[in-house]
Amino acid sequence: MCILNPGRTKRCDYRRRLPSRLLPSSALVRRLRRSPASRAPASTSSCCFRRILTGIVLNFVNEQNRPLNSQNVADALQKFNLKKTAVQKTLDALADSGQISFKEYGKQKIYLARQDQFNIPNGDELEGMKQANIKLQEELADQKKAIAEVESEVRSLQSNLTLEEIKSKEAKLQKEVQGMEEKLNKLRSGVILVKPEDKKIIEESFTEKVNQWRKRKRMFKELWDNITENSPKDQKEFKEELGLEYDEDVDVNFQSYSDMLTSLSKRRKISR
Repeated sequence: MCILNPGRTKRCDYRRRLPSRLLPSSALVRRLRRSPASRAPASTSSCCFRRILTGIVLNFVNEQNRPLNSQNVADALQKFNLKKTAVQKTLDALADSGQISFKEYGKQKIYLARQDQFNIPNGDELEGMKQANIKLQEELADQKKAIAEVESEVRSLQSNLTLEEIKSKEAKLQKEVQGMEEKLNKLRSGVILVKPEDKKIIEESFTEKVNQWRKRKRMFKELWDNITENSPKDQKEFKEELGLEYDEDVDVNFQSYSDMLTSLSKRRKISR
């Protein structure tokens, strides 16, 4: 564990981090900055603040153990409400005291934790870590496979109907069957569902409307052919520009109605 006192150094295990409860909160940093002179001498308050700030920055650099510039550190420590200038001065002070390493690249300084404070594993320890990592990867793969199987089973169960849904669907189907049976019984008993005069009116109306439909389709086609015969515009684009819609554009098939009319005409001839 890294100590907070910049005047003393102690070896730090890179695998252990300073507990969050030991780190000063941003509120504490602000209170130390704004501490009234009546409560403590200015030099004492300033010294305490610098000591805490040094501990925060030193702990962060050691914890990261990678090359950092002052902007990296300032961005990461924003939760403590620290300004970049204060962070830069603290990094320089730590570098001057030998608690961290640094290297200059032009006008920029790169800071790094001192490597002699870490316990560097030897070859055997590295091999052991490698084997442990392989084992953990295998365990992770097994766990992912097990999770995938469970998720697949859950999806399968969710796609099945519940008992309440089955009962509701069964009741609905039984009601439909009952209605069909009642209609079938009426047909079997010879009950006339539509009066002959009503049937005739319906058939004549249907015949008239289909014939009008056919006539209007023919008239439109002749008119459209005359308009577009010498037109340089693409017919499809011209049709969209005028806002015209064919039967097919609204999923209506005239041929099916024409076939119904033909079938109706045949039944009339047979009935005569």
